[in-house]
Amino acid sequence: MALAGASGCAGARHPGAPSGPARAARAAVEADGPALGLTEGNAQLLWSPNTRTGAPDAFQPARLELTALHPTYLRLLVDWAALQPDPRRPPALEAPASGCDRGIAPCGAYAGIGAALEAIASRQRAGGFHVVLDLFGAPTWAARPASGCEIAGSTAFSRPLRPAALAAYRELIASLLRLAARKGVALEWWSPWNEPNDPRFLSPQRSSCGATSPPAAPGVYAQLARAMAAELRAVGGRHQLLLGELNAFELDTPHTTSIASFVGALPDDVICLAGVWSVHAYARHAPASVAGDPVAALEAALDGRGSCGRQARIWVTEAGAGAPRPGRSRPAGAVDERAGCLALAEQLLRWHSDPRVDAVFQYSFREDPAFPVGLVSADLSHVYPTYGLWLAWSRLHAAGAPPPPPAAACP
Repeated sequence: MALAGASGCAGARHPGAPSGPARAARAAVEADGPALGLTEGNAQLLWSPNTRTGAPDAFQPARLELTALHPTYLRLLVDWAALQPDPRRPPALEAPASGCDRGIAPCGAYAGIGAALEAIASRQRAGGFHVVLDLFGAPTWAARPASGCEIAGSTAFSRPLRPAALAAYRELIASLLRLAARKGVALEWWSPWNEPNDPRFLSPQRSSCGATSPPAAPGVYAQLARAMAAELRAVGGRHQLLLGELNAFELDTPHTTSIASFVGALPDDVICLAGVWSVHAYARHAPASVAGDPVAALEAALDGRGSCGRQARIWVTEAGAGAPRPGRSRPAGAVDERAGCLALAEQLLRWHSDPRVDAVFQYSFREDPAFPVGLVSADLSHVYPTYGLWLAWSRLHAAGAPPPPPAAACP
């Protein structure tokens, strides 16, 4: 098995003759610059446009647009809390999904993660679409009681797992692997938990409410990473861990943990479990905002953790542009849309020049109304300028050509 920790830390950007999932990662950067990934879980959008699925015709133009991007990676978010509310029943990996976007049409029912994997299989026949699974969400029965410095309104969803629930977490991983085997899809890349330095996904971050108190979240994350690595070893096959999925926090607060503090507090063995680390970094274009550099922060934090950290590769697994401050509602109008496109284009140029960055993922393809930075609107009726930016990047990357200047990519 080629688990990242078992195969050693990653090497140079263009190393010689890697194998298995590592070969896929390196093939993604044959041409200079990061490979493209997408976050999208709606099976109706993931099917190859040539596949007859019975979905509403409204999905077909978006399928063609997604196809034209030729993403190397497809990131699927796995909400354990939604999949297994009852411990007496297995995770509902093929439960019906409406195909709506938080209630917004067009809709088209499909059989959950199972259908998404079938759709990915239809794409993989043409190349690309290497799957990245990102787990999150503790079921109520699996979560510890409230403790430490929690934000008001926190629920079991974001709390650490009870020690006994780690076995159920491992069984979730095993069930995903069994499902993928039935669907004919290799699950190559695995991330233990989404945004573990953010209390919305892992709470509490600290046992006491002081910004300088020792963070508790890294220790919880270490348990999950070890459990995932152990399960992947136990089932066999070729898999790689993707560690991090960190929110772009620069400073420590009572409720959040900075990138530097989170990486600095992880045990040595966890640092060496993976040769690839990920961070989330969105484009800001507010005139008064001063955006930090989460990629540089992660690189610096890893460099301070010995040889495994210094050799680690970097993926930006969530990127995109929406409102001047990401996550807020988009202002209406073409002027603001172009400003966001230009801000993202500047980020992409910076990451292109960083030899340590191997992949950048757009979050998301279809706009998520709760975090509106998508490439097409939630109702699929509008294509944002950032789609044209990614399309240009994808085509030039495939040709081994340099990236376009922002003004040309965002006309």
